[in-house]
Amino acid sequence: MTSPNGRFVLVFNGEIYNFQGLMRELTTAGHVFRTRSDTEVIVHAWEEWGEKCVERLAGMFAFALWDAHRRTLFLARDRLGIKPLHYAELPGGTVLFASEIKGLLEHPRLPRALDPLAVEDFFGLGYIPDPRTIYRSVRRLPPGHTLTIAPGGDALEPRPYWDIAFAPRHDLGEEEAAAELIEKLRAAVDSHRVSEVPLGAFLSGGVDSSAMVALMAGMSADPVDACSIGFDRPDYDELEYARAVAGRFGARHHAERVDTGDFSLVDRLMGLYDEPFADSSALPTYRLCALARRHVTVALSGDGGDELLAGYRRYRLHVNEERVRRHLGPAIRRPLFGLLGAVYPKLAWAPQPLRAKRTLQGLASDTAEGYLNIVALLRDDLRAALYTPAFRRELQGYHAVETFRRHLERAPTDDPLAQVQYLDLKTYLPADILTKVDRASMAHSLEVRVPLLDHTFVEWAATLPAALKLRGTEGKALFKKALEPLLPADILYRPKVGFSVPIGEWFRGPLRDRLYRAVSAPALMDSGFLEERALRRLADEHVSGVRNHASALWAIVMFEAFLRRAPVAMAA
Repeated sequence: MTSPNGRFVLVFNGEIYNFQGLMRELTTAGHVFRTRSDTEVIVHAWEEWGEKCVERLAGMFAFALWDAHRRTLFLARDRLGIKPLHYAELPGGTVLFASEIKGLLEHPRLPRALDPLAVEDFFGLGYIPDPRTIYRSVRRLPPGHTLTIAPGGDALEPRPYWDIAFAPRHDLGEEEAAAELIEKLRAAVDSHRVSEVPLGAFLSGGVDSSAMVALMAGMSADPVDACSIGFDRPDYDELEYARAVAGRFGARHHAERVDTGDFSLVDRLMGLYDEPFADSSALPTYRLCALARRHVTVALSGDGGDELLAGYRRYRLHVNEERVRRHLGPAIRRPLFGLLGAVYPKLAWAPQPLRAKRTLQGLASDTAEGYLNIVALLRDDLRAALYTPAFRRELQGYHAVETFRRHLERAPTDDPLAQVQYLDLKTYLPADILTKVDRASMAHSLEVRVPLLDHTFVEWAATLPAALKLRGTEGKALFKKALEPLLPADILYRPKVGFSVPIGEWFRGPLRDRLYRAVSAPALMDSGFLEERALRRLADEHVSGVRNHASALWAIVMFEAFLRRAPVAMAA
C-alpha cells in the first residue's frame, strides 16, 4: 500500500485486531482514511507515532514500511512471533527482507554458506531458534523486535519493544483467577473472530482447541466449523474426543483419518520450511490445514496454551530437578550427580522409574543445561558421536545451551516454572510450533489465528502464580478448573496424547530403505558435518530394535533432505 502523496510504502502480512479503534483515534487526530483496512491503519500509525506505532498494534504481523522523506526502512514483527520476517545484508550494504528464506534466496548475490552454529542448534533442539537461521547471511527478526535501516545508521541491530513480565499476583484466589481467565480469553477469542470470510477452528479433542470451540460456540448463532484429523491407530487417535466436543456445541464437524503410513510429504516439507525442521507433527499439521481450507478461510487454533499455562510434563520434571539443584548448590551436586550420572547405565528398555541416567546428569547441571537435558532432540553424547572432528573444530566450543543461557540472563523472574515458560515462549514456541503452523497454513492459503497468544492475555497469564498453573502432577491446573463449566472431565483431565506420527515404526518398515539412503547420501557426506559410520550404527540400532532413535533419525533424514534440495548452500 502506498500513501496518496507517495511518502509511505507498506508491505504487510498478518492481521491487526484493534484496527477499528486505532482508526477512530487517528481520525480524531486529523488523519484521513481512503479504506477501512487494517493495512492503512499501520501507515497512519507510523505517521502519527513513528517507531512506537508497534506498541499500539494488537495482532499478528510482520511488516516493512518505507518512509521516503526520512529515507528510512522500518521492519517489525509481532510480540510472540506468530508471523515470520527474515532479512540479510549483502556486501555493499543492500538489505533484503522477506517472510520466508526462499524469498531471499532468489537474490543471486546472497551468500549461501551454512552456519555451523545453526547446525548445532538444530541437532540439539530440533529447530533453529531466533535470530539465527541455517544460513550465516540470513537472520530472523526476533518476536517483539523492530529493525530500523537509515542512511548513515548503525549496523543492523534489532531493538525490543515488548517482553513478557512474569510478576505473580499472590493476592489472586483460584475462583477469582478462573473467572478472570475465562473473561479475558473470551475477549481474545471474540477479537480474533472478526472476519469477512468463512471462519472455523482446529479441533484436536485436547483442552486448548476444545476451549476455542466452546467459546466460539457461545458467540454466534451459526454453528462453528470444526476441523479435525484422526489416525488409523488408536494410540495416536483422538477423533472420538473431537467428535464429542463438536457434538456438545453443535459444531459442523469436518474430520478425516490419515493413514499413519502417509509419509509422502517428507520431501515436500523441506520445500515449505526452507531449512532443517525436525518436528514430525508437521506432517499431520499439513493435512489438517488442507482439510480446513476446503471449508473455511480463517481458522482459530489453540496453540500457545501449553507454554503459557504450563501444560507440558517437562515443566514438572524441571521444577522438581531445580528444587534439588537450588537446595544442594553446585559445589555438592556437580561432583555427586556427575559421578552417578556417568556410572549409571543407560536403561532405555527399562520401566520409566529405572531410567534415571538423564535425571542424574540433569541434576549435575545448571538451570539452562538441566532444561536442555530434558528437551534435547539429540543429547550431548549422541551429537558428539555423530559430529566429525572437523565440524567440532568449526564450532569452536559453541553449544546449543548458549541460546537458553542468553534468554535466562534476561528472564524477568527467578521462579523455576516461569523461567522455563519464558524459555519456551522465546525459542520453542516461535521457532517450532508457530513456524510449523504458519508454513503449513500458508501452503494452503489458510489464515490461522491464535487467541491464546493475544498479547494482553499473555500479559495477564504471566501474573499467575506457579501454584495455580502447576499443581502436583496436573499441568494447566487453573485453565482446566476454569473450563469445568464448559467441558467434561474426560476432555480436561485425560492424559495428553499429542499430535504425533509413528516415525519409529516407519523407520523399521516402509521408510527403512529411505533411512539407509539418507544416512549415506552424498549430500550428507559431502557436508562434512556427520560421520557416516556413526550414522549407520544409529540406523542399525534402531532398525534392529536395540535402541529407539526415532527422533534423532527423523532429524537426520530432514537434514539430508534439506542439503539435497539446496546443494548451493555449501558454497561460501
